[in-house]
Amino acid sequence: MNYILKNSPKNYKDTVYTIIGAAMRVHSELGWGLLEPIYNEALHIELLDRGIGNEQEKLLPCYYRNQKMDKSYRMDIVVDDIIVELKSVREIIPAHRAQLFNYLRLTKKPIGLIINFGQQSLQGERYAFIEDTNECYLLDKDMNLLYPEYADEEGER
Repeated sequence: MNYILKNSPKNYKDTVYTIIGAAMRVHSELGWGLLEPIYNEALHIELLDRGIGNEQEKLLPCYYRNQKMDKSYRMDIVVDDIIVELKSVREIIPAHRAQLFNYLRLTKKPIGLIINFGQQSLQGERYAFIEDTNECYLLDKDMNLLYPEYADEEGER
């Protein structure tokens, strides 16, 4: 079954590239293995220097059955409709992905990134949230869904 996405992940490609480029600069400048809050603040500054407005530790509302709940989460960095979850760990594990997926599901944001500063090489993963299925799917570097049963709004795969 094909689902037509309301907003193609490709619409976020330029912003995602800018975020990842900024993270690469931070990683290059600071190195790897520092505490996550250091990278959070540095990435916030780097994004602002690149003209990308962003919010750190942003309280985002959560929804249940399309009703806003009183409880909220604090996201590491939010750029428009993109949630950026930062880590400084040996490797990205399923629990880190689950955390991002929960944020995406509860906030209904369409794109999420996990960026890990905990290795000598910067690590990152891109995900799209599909509201019709309430699931998150891995994206490739060109923001294409890696699951062929889903199409963007133009019907492309």
